[in-house]
Amino acid sequence: MKLTLGFSPCPNDTFIFDALIHHKIDTEGLEFEVYYDDVETLNQKALRGELNITKLSFHAFAYVANQYALLDAGSALGFGVGPLLISKNDFDSEATELRTPNSGLKVGIPGKYTTANFLLGIAYPELQNKQELVFSEIESALLEEKIDLGLIIHENRFTYQDKGLNKIVDLGDYWEKLTGCAIPLGGIVINRNLDREVQLKVNRLIRQSVEYAFAHPKSSIDFIRQHAQAMDESVMYKHIELYVNKYSINLGEEGRKAVDTLFKLAQERGIIPAIQENLYL
Repeated sequence: MKLTLGFSPCPNDTFIFDALIHHKIDTEGLEFEVYYDDVETLNQKALRGELNITKLSFHAFAYVANQYALLDAGSALGFGVGPLLISKNDFDSEATELRTPNSGLKVGIPGKYTTANFLLGIAYPELQNKQELVFSEIESALLEEKIDLGLIIHENRFTYQDKGLNKIVDLGDYWEKLTGCAIPLGGIVINRNLDREVQLKVNRLIRQSVEYAFAHPKSSIDFIRQHAQAMDESVMYKHIELYVNKYSINLGEEGRKAVDTLFKLAQERGIIPAIQENLYL
């Protein structure tokens, strides 16, 4: 049986899925047709229901929970891994401009349905003048003064200071102080129309793939490097260390509490619609 599978070319995802798609583990008769896309493209594909299994932002998941169920394996949650709000100027995190509706400040975001934008809406609901950009273009847009603020994710959290940009707030720290939970960034979901047996098998195989990656950390290096392209190798490893952890093997009670808390706060603030379905597999 062949299933379509979407994930990003970022090191954390290629690290997780290497063993699965290259048959380093027994895939129990399943084959995978892989699509490599940035997270916002994957979010849009999920909204259109295009893939059987896909990585997506938890923000986007709120809009497709009727069609997809969240797997326990493969998610990116953690402490100290949140998106950063940065600027070319030196704003204070409680600057009046950041708390003033219609301040005119233009914010570059890596996509409407990213968890980064989700958290920005919780922390700074007044910042509504947003421009969607590919995440890798946000730093340049700040330097060229096309935007006033930038919301950065992935490896850009390791590079912005080298370009003379300033951190306003770490939205991961904000979230952790607010809730005490790990920050839920992205998860792996599976189409609810697939047989329950297939859904459980996919979850089991992704867990085995993550476990294999941890047990054989050098095994996936060529695959990771191929998709990371020009990324510095030290940044590549930092990326994996930040985003792949115990929650990637199994969400567990702590991980589910973090996801539930995120959705509860977002619903209370009117950021997402009410969700009727059980989120989980």
